[in-house]
Amino acid sequence: MDGGGSVFLETFAQRIDMLSDRATSWQTSPINIGYSQSLFGYNQLKWDQKIEPVRYQEARKRYQEKLELIATNATDLFFALATAQSNLETALFNFAQADTLYHFAQGRYGIGTITENEMLQLEINRLTEETNQLNARIEVENSIQTLRSYLSFQEDVEIRVKLNQEVPGFMIESHHALLIATENSPDILQMLRWKLESENAVAQAKANAGIKANLYVRLGLTQTANNWKDAYKNPLDQQYISLGITLPILDWGRGKGKIQIARSQRDLVYTQVRQYETDFELNVRKLVKLFNLQVQRVEIAIRTDQTAQRRHDVARRLYLLGKSTILDLNASIAEKDSAKRSYINALHYYWTLYYTSRSITLYDFQQNKALSVNLEELIEN
Repeated sequence: MDGGGSVFLETFAQRIDMLSDRATSWQTSPINIGYSQSLFGYNQLKWDQKIEPVRYQEARKRYQEKLELIATNATDLFFALATAQSNLETALFNFAQADTLYHFAQGRYGIGTITENEMLQLEINRLTEETNQLNARIEVENSIQTLRSYLSFQEDVEIRVKLNQEVPGFMIESHHALLIATENSPDILQMLRWKLESENAVAQAKANAGIKANLYVRLGLTQTANNWKDAYKNPLDQQYISLGITLPILDWGRGKGKIQIARSQRDLVYTQVRQYETDFELNVRKLVKLFNLQVQRVEIAIRTDQTAQRRHDVARRLYLLGKSTILDLNASIAEKDSAKRSYINALHYYWTLYYTSRSITLYDFQQNKALSVNLEELIEN
């Protein structure tokens, strides 16, 4: 006997009219308790016991994954504001220097030591940096509003981010990360659930195409009388047992066809899962490799930013001394600004990889411990 039976409780009243004798009778059953059991059919309960625990664990891990993805989104908004504030600081600094150089050049132009073309170029630089200031202020305001909305800040407060040049210097071992990701990732549980659901569909198709046998057991009270009120007086015990068997004689191959379709779908799911598992492994290895390389890229970006700043200081002094051209000065400004942006982008990419690695493995490699959240406490609160 297969599991998955059901218990039911019922009541009914039935009126019988004999038209030839013009007689009426009532049959009632005030209460019946019954049990039905499929002997050979599809057992939904058995499959639920296999699938639902997997679904529950998948949901728990998916929630933890969402928390890390929220941190990743917050990181993007943080660095969007950091970039905007850096652009504003750069524009203010460049405008101050461009304004100083412009007024300094006016004196040199008056005595004929620089050309009109160079004087016009300095004026263009000054106007360009003034425009950059306006654009940067708008960018900062928009970034603050976006971050404030994401963090649900109700008060209209000023937000100013501060970048930390230091990043955790730990490295992730690829094989270790893959083992942890395979154990913790909700994607792995999702693939397992897909396979179980495909097997469930095959089992259901087989059950619906074969012999069906159902056992019914009913215990209760019954009474018969000529009127409705008496039919509920002094009810008698009733026991009822029935066995029903359904055998399809001719279904034109529809049952076999459904089984074949279910099997084909199951085989397709297994093929897709194998491909997903391969892609999952490649993504984990790629992510770990990028993360480990990004530590070095951040260090290089910091040194490049510092060197470009010193190079600009030298180029500015040489220009003031008349030992370099405006082209050299403009090139140093462009290199300085580009190095600053590259430095912030390197930090941004590092922290994006940091939280992405946590979301795909549900593991904190810096602290060497698994990520966890107490859902029961969240539900109570």
